[in-house]
Amino acid sequence: MTWANFFPSRTMSLYMARMFLTRTFAILGALVLILQSLDLLTESGAILAYAGNGDAEIWRYVSLRVPQIASTFLPYSVLLGSILTLSQLNQNSEVIAMKASGLSAHQVLAPLLLTGIAVAAISFTFNDRIVSRATATLEQWKKVSYAPLPIDRGDRANVWVKGDNNLIQVQQVRGRGDAAQLYGVTVYERQNRSLVSILTAPHAVRAGDGWRVDNAERFIVATGQKAKVGSIVIGRNVRPDQFTLAHVDADSMAFGALYQAIGDLKVAGRQTEALEGALWHKLAGPLSAILMPLLGAVSAFGIARSGKLFVRAVIGMALGFLYFVADNFALAMGNLGAYPPFLAAWAPFLLFLMIGEAVLLRTEE
Repeated sequence: MTWANFFPSRTMSLYMARMFLTRTFAILGALVLILQSLDLLTESGAILAYAGNGDAEIWRYVSLRVPQIASTFLPYSVLLGSILTLSQLNQNSEVIAMKASGLSAHQVLAPLLLTGIAVAAISFTFNDRIVSRATATLEQWKKVSYAPLPIDRGDRANVWVKGDNNLIQVQQVRGRGDAAQLYGVTVYERQNRSLVSILTAPHAVRAGDGWRVDNAERFIVATGQKAKVGSIVIGRNVRPDQFTLAHVDADSMAFGALYQAIGDLKVAGRQTEALEGALWHKLAGPLSAILMPLLGAVSAFGIARSGKLFVRAVIGMALGFLYFVADNFALAMGNLGAYPPFLAAWAPFLLFLMIGEAVLLRTEE
């Protein structure tokens, strides 16, 4: 059997794919509209609390938040879109006509599964190129309570590091390794846990085992006087990874950047299990679009006139939502170290793939 013969006719395949995509993205659009409206009720007060913020900032927040909501609820939309499509095909006896023509259950589902692969590819690209950047930008904006901030996407902001007895705060970190550059440096110099002076500098670069700052100023707490220091080396024995990898947010990083950060963390001898689970899930998550038609297929088979079509649709929804529960549970266990990263990301997908196949075969019999 060739691949072309595995699918229904070209007309029928395009008809099913169009139904599936129309319902999926219609549900997604409705969910995004409703949830974004509810989210704005919560956040608009905080955005407008900063003097000078107005409609432009509200729309900026919407443009950053919508990709997050769409990414989160796309799998749910695919599940509901699959069930609605298959239920309508069953209700109109189109599934019976396809099976009467000699097609198996897998052949009936083939157009939806192929469309699910396309949706998964779009979802991964959307998450990697748009959602990660929007999340990074929004998180940095929230840290300053929605105040104006020149944001360089992908850079680290508001990083705190302890060096010897001093505390070092950096407003923004650019680059990585020995090429890392620090901007907006503040050093809280302490003796016996008491603040002695505060050193500030606009810029710092790597110098030997420390960091050289230029045009530095020091405020003496005891006298209340400020003096210019010029160039000085601070933070000796403070490694670059302590700044660049002080906080690695998997949701704010693209797949390639996260993979690179995990490698740097391993070299620095730090734990990476939770991040590795999140890395694998960036692949497993979008692939749930392929799984949803299989889990919702229980609503496609069986005689609609038997009056059990609604019950079968509910069973399909239950299987789909049970997958999401298992997926979140596995990720949580992976973050706790109870599951290996690969297992935490892929076990729910593989488990429900087998469950979907078993239900489909049992239904076809």
